[in-house]
Amino acid sequence: MYYITIQKASNMDLYDISFFLSTMWVGPFWFGMLVFPDHELTKKAMEGPWFFLGPIAIWWAVTFADPQGLIELAKDSADPTRILDGLANIMGSKPGAAAAWAHMVAGDIFVTRWMWLKCGDRGTSRGLTAAIVFFGVMLMPVGVAIYLAASMKNNESDAKPTTA
Repeated sequence: MYYITIQKASNMDLYDISFFLSTMWVGPFWFGMLVFPDHELTKKAMEGPWFFLGPIAIWWAVTFADPQGLIELAKDSADPTRILDGLANIMGSKPGAAAAWAHMVAGDIFVTRWMWLKCGDRGTSRGLTAAIVFFGVMLMPVGVAIYLAASMKNNESDAKPTTA
């Protein structure tokens, strides 16, 4: 069984590896925001650009490894009736899917970090922040929806006058 696992791993190509690495790159950052949001290491790790630079570098590597896809997309973009077909063709290939995945992962972690910071600034409960962070990476539209709903509720409570 162990041999089979090693054999399968050795058959990975650049695109399999880039998919794996872009996913694994953001994992520790996401986990830190999710499980250890107040820890100094999490705060320090999320200060700089490292949390999203890995997937961006992977996107560039995958794109330069097979630039034809980007060239074809640029050609298809010149004709509005072919843009979606061109994008579908690229996304239907391993290089295109790997590049798109790295792009999505970088965007997910970038926006999730922003929401996490805003939650900290606003004093959002840890449970709600955890839900926002979890869905921010796993299902970005759901994470953003939760964040926006919580922000709107926060703004409403801030706007209500208090009586003494």
